[in-house]
Amino acid sequence: MKDYYEISVRINPSAIELVTEVFFEHFECEGVVQAEEKWKDLKLIETTNNIAKGYVLFEEEKFAPLDIQKIFYEAKDSLMELGFTDEELGEWSVQVKKVINQDWSKKWKEHWKPTRASEHVIICPTWEQCSIEKGEILINLDPGSAFGTGTHATTQLCIRAIEKYMPKGAVMADIGTGSGILAITAIKCGAQRAVGVDNDPLVIDVAIDNAQVNHVYNKIEFSHKTADELQEKFDFVAANILHNVLAEIMGDLKKLMKPEAKMVLSGILDEKQQVVLDAISKHGLKVVEILSQENWVGIVVSL
Repeated sequence: MKDYYEISVRINPSAIELVTEVFFEHFECEGVVQAEEKWKDLKLIETTNNIAKGYVLFEEEKFAPLDIQKIFYEAKDSLMELGFTDEELGEWSVQVKKVINQDWSKKWKEHWKPTRASEHVIICPTWEQCSIEKGEILINLDPGSAFGTGTHATTQLCIRAIEKYMPKGAVMADIGTGSGILAITAIKCGAQRAVGVDNDPLVIDVAIDNAQVNHVYNKIEFSHKTADELQEKFDFVAANILHNVLAEIMGDLKKLMKPEAKMVLSGILDEKQQVVLDAISKHGLKVVEILSQENWVGIVVSL
């Protein structure tokens, strides 16, 4: 068995995806426990979600505890330069301890259970057994080192928008596809074809594997690209990215939309939605609906 560092970072729960990204970007991370949760009948009954725990391969010659702390402090400083506040991010205080002879690459999976992501969509980890009722849609998922488990509000907001606004037979684009969860959901909700792109080449194989598990691989094209590299126009677009990136690429996202298309923009803290709304207005897009969950928003727009 390998030895690991257990790295615990105290955060504001709304910053969980941000700190998870630091784990996978800077370390050989086997998994992140985003919350200690108890579920019953697909309903969350208890949660502790202000501490993220990552399990990182122990390499004494490469990382000492103080080095690890420094990485997280510097990452927080960089986020604050982008406009995030101490209140939004939380302390980001770091504790590091060595854990011996446990397979944390499997251990973290114990904390992720089947999740109802929307009225009809249920996300089931590939290592769990799930049953569904008539009219429900089952997505089997293993996120690997990619983002998008279906438990986070930003993903669920996109899934709600797909259910409500994406027409049957649509051609759909998933910008920042991560685990591929939104493209897969779109196909299972009736899209005829989807395109999923991400600027991280390492997630593409994960997304492809998930599409194969869900028997929709022949209907989705995953690639290492950004929005501005796509030449096609789509009936529905989903972009679950940080608010500042959404604002920066809003023009590129608009170019992907067919005349009658809808687009959902997510990954937006409630306090930051005005940044995205200003970009929406600047590029002549119209707000159709603002969806909210916890302290996150998803904005549905049209041309």
